[in-house]
Amino acid sequence: MTAPDRERESTGPRRIVLPQTLPGQEDFVIAWLGRREGGPFLVDPGPAATAERLLAALAEAGVDRLPLVLLTHIHLDHAGAAGHLARAFPEAHLVCHPRGIPHLVDPTRLWAGSLKVQGEVARVYGEPLPVPADRFIDPDAAGVRAVETPGHAPHHLSFVAGDTLYVGEAACTCLETPGGLYLRPATPPRFRLDIALASLARLRALDPTPARIAFAHQCLVEGRTEELLAASMEILRRWVEVAGRVRAEGPGDPEAAAGEIHRRLVECDPWYGRFTELEPAVQARELTFTRQSAEGIMGWLAEEDRA
Repeated sequence: MTAPDRERESTGPRRIVLPQTLPGQEDFVIAWLGRREGGPFLVDPGPAATAERLLAALAEAGVDRLPLVLLTHIHLDHAGAAGHLARAFPEAHLVCHPRGIPHLVDPTRLWAGSLKVQGEVARVYGEPLPVPADRFIDPDAAGVRAVETPGHAPHHLSFVAGDTLYVGEAACTCLETPGGLYLRPATPPRFRLDIALASLARLRALDPTPARIAFAHQCLVEGRTEELLAASMEILRRWVEVAGRVRAEGPGDPEAAAGEIHRRLVECDPWYGRFTELEPAVQARELTFTRQSAEGIMGWLAEEDRA
């Protein structure tokens, strides 16, 4: 390993920002560029629509070969450009959860499902290109540790490479504010508290604890991995508790209920309370994700009542 590679590895991965035209997403979608003895690697290449921007950023960083691409999950804003990378770097191998691989080899159903659920958002992210099936390898062959973390999606993996935990969206979304870190759950429409907590417990059990944690959106945090994983578990429980109280009080309109959950969490959750420090466009974006999370949690609570 050359001296520059040692320096880059010791300071952690590099954030590559992939600006989107969606409101509040100018710096929200990112890829992580890491370095190790076997060469550079990329975590979550982002949407198909910003593949050219990604390739230009890799060239600017001096990357002329890319042996490895790690995919935490196959949602369009994380893995949409996987096929573009496979074409641009014929030597690249990809690591993905086995449940996600067929949808990247033939992305027809992934694209159709994304259009149905996300509509215009999916069109902004762009249609993915297929990845040849023989380009996928398992984590052991790639020399990384993969941890099953299906809390955000059934096909979600988190990765440990060197001293860094690439947590994807298994933990909270993390943003920096003037007052500290803002955290909110990255909960899907199909939410299961037990699965989400079990995923985080697996990450907390890693030994040794990775020195830094790289979140899927924006934040790279040094020396606080255990704290932030524990906080993510605490936050999930708090959101479920607040949503349960709001649901018990019976607001009939789901949007009104989500708004009330947001209002109460700003007051009682010290991590989410930094929502007020975010820029207005970012607040609008985050409020959309908060509503999605609230609806997912409320749906799960309803299922629990019927069980």
